[in-house]
Amino acid sequence: MESPELGVGSLKDALFILESGEVYRNPTEVKMSQIVLPCHANHCGKLSVGQLLKWMDSTACLSAERHAGCSCITASVDDIHFEHTIGVGQVVNIIAKVNRAFTSSMEVGILVTCEDLYIGKEWKVCHAFASFVARRTETGKVQLKQVIPHTQLEQVEYSLAAERRRMRLIHVETITDLLSNCAAQLGECQEHKDAIPAEKTRVESVELVLPPHANHQVSTFGGQIMAWMENVATIAASRLCNAHPTLRSIDMFHFRGPSHIGDRLVLKAIVNNSFKTSMEVGVCAEAYKGGDPLRHINSAFMTFEVLDGDRKPCMLPRIRPEPVDGKRRYQEALARKKIRLDRKYIITSKQTQVPLSVPWDQSNQMYLSLNNVSALKIMVAKTNWVLTSEKNKVSLYTLEENQVLCFKVEMKVNIPADQTFHLLSDLRKRMEWDRHYEKCEVVLQADEEDTIYRVASPSITKGGKGQDFIMLASRRQPCDARDPYLIAVRSVTLPTHPPTDDYTRGEVLCAGFCIWEESSSVTKITYYNQATPGVLPYISRDIVGLSSSYYCIFSACSDFLKANKTCLGAPPPPPAAP
Repeated sequence: MESPELGVGSLKDALFILESGEVYRNPTEVKMSQIVLPCHANHCGKLSVGQLLKWMDSTACLSAERHAGCSCITASVDDIHFEHTIGVGQVVNIIAKVNRAFTSSMEVGILVTCEDLYIGKEWKVCHAFASFVARRTETGKVQLKQVIPHTQLEQVEYSLAAERRRMRLIHVETITDLLSNCAAQLGECQEHKDAIPAEKTRVESVELVLPPHANHQVSTFGGQIMAWMENVATIAASRLCNAHPTLRSIDMFHFRGPSHIGDRLVLKAIVNNSFKTSMEVGVCAEAYKGGDPLRHINSAFMTFEVLDGDRKPCMLPRIRPEPVDGKRRYQEALARKKIRLDRKYIITSKQTQVPLSVPWDQSNQMYLSLNNVSALKIMVAKTNWVLTSEKNKVSLYTLEENQVLCFKVEMKVNIPADQTFHLLSDLRKRMEWDRHYEKCEVVLQADEEDTIYRVASPSITKGGKGQDFIMLASRRQPCDARDPYLIAVRSVTLPTHPPTDDYTRGEVLCAGFCIWEESSSVTKITYYNQATPGVLPYISRDIVGLSSSYYCIFSACSDFLKANKTCLGAPPPPPAAP
C-alpha cells in the first residue's frame, strides 16, 4: 500500500488540471525547503532527526492553521519510518496539507523528500500523518469547516483519514491488550553472556522552556519537545553500542498535555531491548514548574541501528534488563517488535510482495482490519470505471489498471441505508440470495466490527471441486454524513482452518460493499471486487457479455433486502474459541 503519492502526493503533483480546465492547488498546502547546514547536522554530517521533526511539525502546523483560521496545537504524530538520511549541503523539501477536518481536530499529511542540487535528483525520506487541534476562540469551541476533496488522490486521503482517526482513538487500549497477550506468549527474559546492564544506558536531562522554544501561542513547540526526546534517546542508544546510532523509526507521538514557557522539561530515556541489528529505546517527557508535581507530556519508542562503512546494520550487544520494571520493558519491547513487523508486512508492503492471504492473529488484527478497509476505500475512489453492461437496473463496470482487473456492480434500492448495511453485514445471510455462497459459517468473531467467515462456493465445471475461502469481513459505519457504510472483505489464513481435500482453497484480495444514503429511503449499493484467480471464473462470462448471472444475483439481493428490511436481528454471536 505504500507509495510516495499515498501519503500526500509528490512535490511535482501540487498542481492539477480540473475537468473545468482550471488549474487547482490545494488551499491548505504549505511547503518548506531548507538547505542542510553544519549547524543542523549530527556527528556524522547527517541532518539531525530532531531538527527534521521540528521542520515537519512547523510545516504541518502552518497547514492546519491555514485551514482552521486560528491557532492549532499538535495532538499526535503517527509512526514514522525514515528510509534515508540527509547530508550537509542537500535540500530538505517538506510539503503538508490537510487531508480531512473533523469537529475541532484535523489530519495533516506530511511528505519529506531530499534533493541533491548537484546531481539533480530527489528521493523520498519519509511520510507522516499528524493530528492538530484548533484552540478555542473567545466565542467558544471551534467548529472546523469541511475539507472538500477535488482530485482522486485527495478523495482517497479524505476517506482513509477517517480510518486512521479510528486507529488513533483506540491505539492506546489496543496496543496495551496486544502487549499483554504477546508478552505472555514470549516467555521469560533470556540471559546472555556479556550482556550490557540496561542501567548503563539510562539518561535523564532537564530543559528550561524559554521563549525561543515556544510557538506563537506561548506553548512549548511540539517539534521542540520531539527533538529533545530524540536527543536523549540517541544518547541512550550510543551508550549501549559505543558508536553513533542511526534512528530508523519512531512509534506514535501522543501529546497528553501542554507545556509552557517557564516549565522545566525532564526527559528520560533507556534502552529497553536490543536485537541482532537494532535496539528499542523508550523515552518520556515530563514537565513541572516550581514545586508542582511532574506532568506527563509525551512518551515514545524509537528504533535505532548502527551502520558500518557500507551502510549495512552492525551486530549489537545484548541487554541485561533491570529487575521488575526492566524485565517488563524488555518483554514489551519484544512484543512491540512483533507488532512492527506485522504492521510492516501488512501495510507497507506492495501487493506483489505479500501473498493474498495473510495469517491472522490478535497481534495483527488491528492492522489487517485497517488494510482491509483502506484497500476497499482506495478502489471506491477510482474514477476511470468503464460501463460494460446494464440490465434490470443493475450496472456492471470494469477497470483494468496495472494488469489488474477490477469490477463493480451497482444498483439502487428503496430501503434505508442503515437497514441495508445491517442486512448485508452478516455474510451468512448472503446464502439467501447469492448462489455462489453455498455454505457460510462464522469461524471467529474478532470484535464488534471484524468477523472471520468460511465460505464454500460450488464448482463451475461439472464434476470439479468447489472452492472455499477464509475471509475477514470488516464493517464500518459512516464517520459523518459524507461517508458511506462499508463492508470490506479479504482472505486471511488461520491455522485452525487449513485447506482440505474436498475444496480448492480460493483467495480474495479486495472486495466488499459501499452503501451510500441518497435519501431517507433510497440507497445506492455498489459491490467491488479485485479479481483474483479464485474469483475470476465466477464472473468472466459476465464481463465479456456471455452471461447475465450477476444481474440475476443482484436482483435477488434487492428482493432479499425488500423482504427483510424490517427484520433487524442482533449481530452474530461469537462462537466458542477454537
